[in-house]
Amino acid sequence: MNKPDFDDIFMELAVNLAQRSHCIKKHVGAVLTKDTRIISIGYNGPPPGTHNCDEEFPVEGCRRDSKGSCSLALHAEQNAILYAVKNKASVEGSTLFVTLAPCLPCARIIYSMGISKVIFLNSYAEYKGIGLDEGLEFLKKFGVTVSKYDKIIKNQDVLI
Repeated sequence: MNKPDFDDIFMELAVNLAQRSHCIKKHVGAVLTKDTRIISIGYNGPPPGTHNCDEEFPVEGCRRDSKGSCSLALHAEQNAILYAVKNKASVEGSTLFVTLAPCLPCARIIYSMGISKVIFLNSYAEYKGIGLDEGLEFLKKFGVTVSKYDKIIKNQDVLI
């Protein structure tokens, strides 16, 4: 029997977590790991106890900020990191699996928290229609290992 690689397991989990998102614009999932253990998980959406955008704003979604991003949502990476820290788990030296490459603000948080590696499935720049994945460039510049996950994952077509 062929056993799946941990990278495959973690990215598949991130894709499945993305399906939990209440965002009507984009579904993103993240898994924070250390060695072969899961430290934390997250998906994009408003903070717990606030709104579920797909339920409260099903047609237009939540209000957008000046850059066109959701004004209520936390990104999947932020949710995974915040949950780990809230539960007193160390994220230093960990690896983050995420279905969408981190934006620049998330990259700053990832670097500041001492996360050493990011494995992403899809390009943030392609999604936003911009020329450069600024978050990835920031991470590379400051020594965080970044790699694109190139295998096909079942259910990855459900990512809006």
